[in-house]
Amino acid sequence: MDFWESDDLAEHREAARAWVEANVRPEWVDEQRRSGCHQTMELHALLARDGILAAGWPPQYGGGDVDPGFAAAVFDECARLGLHFDGWATTVMVLHTVQHVGTEAQKRQYIPAALRGELLIALGYSEPDSGSDVAAAKTTAVRDGAEWVVNGQKMFTSTAQVCSHVFVLARTAPDAPKHKGLSLFLVPTDAPGFEVQPIHTLGGQVTNATFYTGVRVPDTALIGEADQGWSVMRVALVYERGVSSPTSVERTVADDLAAWAREARRPDGTAVLDDPLVAERIGRIAVEEEVSRLLGRWMNWNAAKGGVPGPEGSMRKLFWSEAGQRHFSEALDILGAEGLLAPEAPGAPAGGMFEHDFRNAVVTTIYGGASEVLRDIIAERHLGLPRSRPSL
Repeated sequence: MDFWESDDLAEHREAARAWVEANVRPEWVDEQRRSGCHQTMELHALLARDGILAAGWPPQYGGGDVDPGFAAAVFDECARLGLHFDGWATTVMVLHTVQHVGTEAQKRQYIPAALRGELLIALGYSEPDSGSDVAAAKTTAVRDGAEWVVNGQKMFTSTAQVCSHVFVLARTAPDAPKHKGLSLFLVPTDAPGFEVQPIHTLGGQVTNATFYTGVRVPDTALIGEADQGWSVMRVALVYERGVSSPTSVERTVADDLAAWAREARRPDGTAVLDDPLVAERIGRIAVEEEVSRLLGRWMNWNAAKGGVPGPEGSMRKLFWSEAGQRHFSEALDILGAEGLLAPEAPGAPAGGMFEHDFRNAVVTTIYGGASEVLRDIIAERHLGLPRSRPSL
């Protein structure tokens, strides 16, 4: 991998900015913040219309002629405005999973539909009684002829209110050990017996509880083999934890904080950034952001070559989520009392961005695998440590 610093999207930025100016409505940013839904369907339809969603995918599965660099630059420009694409991000994770473990018929059924903007997928892993311990799932799926009948409940099914499907982990062999007897299904949200209820979070986002009461899905909705869902989950979680999709351009806290510190003044008239301790703290944030960026670039490079990373995905997710919490805590400390002003409050630094992102960062060490779980994975699969201490 080449670590030479360059702007890979430089040749596409002018065209991407023109596309954004012509198609993106600025009020969508406020709409996402007010509604708590981090997926704007009108924008999603425009991205599908112009082939941006299909950029970089194999032609046999609906991939188009749009340059992946242009598509990435469009998402980058949208992210700079503050727009989120959480529903598309989870969809890309599932599409990669289908590409690796699905049948040829499933690849041709699901991937092209998603690239046309007709299919959007939320993740249905966590449950009320088990949280991040997803292998303890109690949701069941029972085969009935050529169909499966799903019953149970999922928590934190973000963007399910606008998605067409939920990727549901269900127990298909109730007497099997914990990590055995699981299967994964693509469950349509318009199926009879499906229900979604909103959950308002500390970070302002609205996630969901989803309920499945006698929901019937065809056998073609089973992704991977029956009772082998944990192997499929391991592929899916690699993409959730490690591989950045073009829909998730990372914010640069150090740059935003430095920009504020250059303009903000102390009582004596000096710039906040003139304080060497402040400059050092921002510098440390910049270093950790660069480490996270390089870990992400390595994961994307490996995925582009067709590889499925192992514990490296857990390593990256653990690092960036815990570093992010430290960064926003440092930011509020540097901002002082004004940093506690919420978005749209008069005088809020950077429009309240730091306060909002601090609240939003609280959950990042939980979703996609709690930090404690990720440390276990790294210890066992990367360092070769035993699952438990040996008996004395």
